[in-house]
Amino acid sequence: MTDERTGGQGVRVRPGDVRQAGDWLARHGLGEARPTPLLAARLAARRRARLADHLMLAALIIAAALVQAGHLLAAPAPGGPEPEPGSWWPLLTLAGLVAALLVTRTLMESWVRRVDRRAGAALARRAAHPVQPGWRALFGRPYAAWAVATYAAALALAGSALTLDGTGVRYAALVLLVALAGVGAVALLQVRDLLARPVVAEDELSLTADVIMRIEDARDCTSPGTVWGLPMVLLFGLAPGWWKVASLSLVLLGLAALVVIQARTPGSATMARQIVSLG
Repeated sequence: MTDERTGGQGVRVRPGDVRQAGDWLARHGLGEARPTPLLAARLAARRRARLADHLMLAALIIAAALVQAGHLLAAPAPGGPEPEPGSWWPLLTLAGLVAALLVTRTLMESWVRRVDRRAGAALARRAAHPVQPGWRALFGRPYAAWAVATYAAALALAGSALTLDGTGVRYAALVLLVALAGVGAVALLQVRDLLARPVVAEDELSLTADVIMRIEDARDCTSPGTVWGLPMVLLFGLAPGWWKVASLSLVLLGLAALVVIQARTPGSATMARQIVSLG
């Protein structure tokens, strides 16, 4: 660990974090900016928070799969009988895990905000008119509409499974709905916190870097991987053919739409420069 100082206050970062900050600046066309310890600390905090988010979502998928597998193993026949009252405890446990994920995510976001506040306090000066981008600026209308439509389609797919014959299928649909509710709640919490984060910038270059970080965080927190994967993991082997076709169509059409949106949407660095220039 190295202790470097900016603006008279200590900012503790690893040498590797500073190198990664330099690589990040170069990738986003900001090679003229210096990878300061403040930027390195902020980027490192986001990398670790993002890794924690991915691990939490993976844990949610595994837990949902275990709940569903346990129900299938307990059923004496395909489809199984109506679940006894005790068999609902795994579902309630999954709901408790979702609540724990939300609490953990809140704590992680509080930590990221503390890192940002310390970085802001260490600045020698602050940008005169800092930009506070809203959701339209961070996502863009096409991407925001696509993200909402993808999640709504997954919820509709899970809801349609509740109408199918077979208690096993309906139980799996309930597990899927609980898991999707958790994914949606985590994403909403991340977007809310992202919009409330303080702007940390002392000049145009650092302000551009700040906005790029926000755009990347916004895109990451609405990544559709978990929303696409949950129906496949929980229901694909149990549901009828039409449901499987609908589930595959959700993924293929969503992926095609995402490719088109990304092809027509400027990169995060370009978007950030546009936002800063308009601000």
